[in-house]
Amino acid sequence: MSRVQLALRVPDLDESVAFYSKLFDTEPNKLRDGYANFAITEPPLKLVLIEGTAGEATRMDHLGVEVDSTEAVHAATTRLSEAGLATDVENDTTCCYALQDKVWVHGPGQEPWEVYVVKADADTLAKQQGSTCCADPASADTGAKEPVAAGGCC
Repeated sequence: MSRVQLALRVPDLDESVAFYSKLFDTEPNKLRDGYANFAITEPPLKLVLIEGTAGEATRMDHLGVEVDSTEAVHAATTRLSEAGLATDVENDTTCCYALQDKVWVHGPGQEPWEVYVVKADADTLAKQQGSTCCADPASADTGAKEPVAAGGCC
């Protein structure tokens, strides 16, 4: 069996293990001093490419889990909230050329995660006002004390 690996350098291993255990509803497969891995069979990875500014280095924009229904988004919202994670729900939001329902959470290093369903195609990349999707950190003025997501949608 082949699987894609995503490696993240995290500032606090214990806090990150707790977050990802909640997000994926599973415990680590291997836990060592300074190291943990999760053998997650579901969901498979979806790669999204968003064009940035020419000449700049590639960076992580956001992370996500695509599900097959609005009910699955609602179930994830309930599960994540009950696990003590702060959630930001967006229903019927237009983002990345799609109409979506989604819920956002942030990891301990402020990495944005979304659980989302694509409901229909859309003609625009742009977000609806107030959405976390496709946020431009240079122009965003949320008044939040936490860092603004570098982007996020899809």
